[in-house]
Amino acid sequence: MPSGGTGERRAQGREIAQSGVPEAVGDDAGRDGSGESDPHAGLRAETLEAGRRAGLTAVGVAAVEVFAGTRRDLRERRADGLAGGMQFTYRNPDRSTDPSRILPGASSLVVGAMRYARVGAPPPRLAERSAAGVGEAETAAAQPEGGRPRARVARYATGDVYGELRSALGAVSEVLRAAGYRAVVVADDNALVDREAAHRAGLGYYGKSSNLLLPGAGSWFVLGSVVTDAALRPAAERVPDGCGPCRRCLDGCPTGAIIAPGVVDARRCLAWLLQAAGDFPVEFREALGDRIYGCDDCQEVCPPNRRPESDTPDRPGDSAQDPTLDVLALLAAGDEDLMERYGRWYIPERDPRYLRRNALVVLGNVGCGGDPQVLETVQRYRRGDDEMLARHADWVASRLGIAAEATPATTRRATRG
Repeated sequence: MPSGGTGERRAQGREIAQSGVPEAVGDDAGRDGSGESDPHAGLRAETLEAGRRAGLTAVGVAAVEVFAGTRRDLRERRADGLAGGMQFTYRNPDRSTDPSRILPGASSLVVGAMRYARVGAPPPRLAERSAAGVGEAETAAAQPEGGRPRARVARYATGDVYGELRSALGAVSEVLRAAGYRAVVVADDNALVDREAAHRAGLGYYGKSSNLLLPGAGSWFVLGSVVTDAALRPAAERVPDGCGPCRRCLDGCPTGAIIAPGVVDARRCLAWLLQAAGDFPVEFREALGDRIYGCDDCQEVCPPNRRPESDTPDRPGDSAQDPTLDVLALLAAGDEDLMERYGRWYIPERDPRYLRRNALVVLGNVGCGGDPQVLETVQRYRRGDDEMLARHADWVASRLGIAAEATPATTRRATRG
């Protein structure tokens, strides 16, 4: 999901500390951009090394400056309605584009990227994808023959990768604090547009999907920063655009949410719609396929993400977690169980009924109306008191050809009125 637009694309080269991705040619490690000796070169090197040791795939330094281009993008896109109901960094662009709001007197951002755990089988080759579209082809492939319907989870959400990222950034902050400086960790937080911070730190370039890509490693990364008052030398150069004429992410989006290079219409983005409150839009329910949280399509069709070098070495603690879940089991679970299992996800209003809403849409796409368990589940939700879920169950029944054995939600509302 976009975290605040394309930002500023001025970029040539890079200078960062990396682990498991191709080395880059940087400026003189002991001098700043003006050629003067860097009095904090030792602390800078120690800080970057601490990040690598803690598991960051790439780590760099950016100056604390207002992200002027990103601020403009956020304001313009919000005014154009492209944010939909999304808040996050759109809520307060003046804050989310000004690192000094996080730590008054800040001088530097130490920005890190952490690779997702590689889960399940690699995505299918582009040539094998159905002409019907990415989502439809993969939905069919993901369902076990004769088995219970399953829903697909975006790669970043299969484990607690943000927890690991915060821990690694915490190790960076400890080095800075030990040297007598203040340091604040910011990760998966609306306080800062993390992609622009990473771009300014020389970690990567903006893809046309609006994701940040690390050269030679792709976009399977989460990003975070340490804001500090230590005056560390920033990256002298930024990474140049690496997309060229490629437009596979634009063409591969199942809903056409990428409306221009680097511009995402959140009102059409499945990853956002799964996190938005209210009814799931009818016009995008079929396109959702078997996705229940997040959408990786724009990343899976991206050529850098499909090259062998994008599979960077395993980190300690990596595990092959199942990227799917049992739809009927989720729909049978209680509130407490759902929040215990999936509480780290962004759930609208922290209300587990939205997990059930999403699961019902998936069931309508992958379920079989002749399956007794599917039939019982759908009819139970149609008869239930939650009208939003009943409406979605009505849609499932219509899609799967289930007879109207329960009073549809529309009739129930009229009767109660």
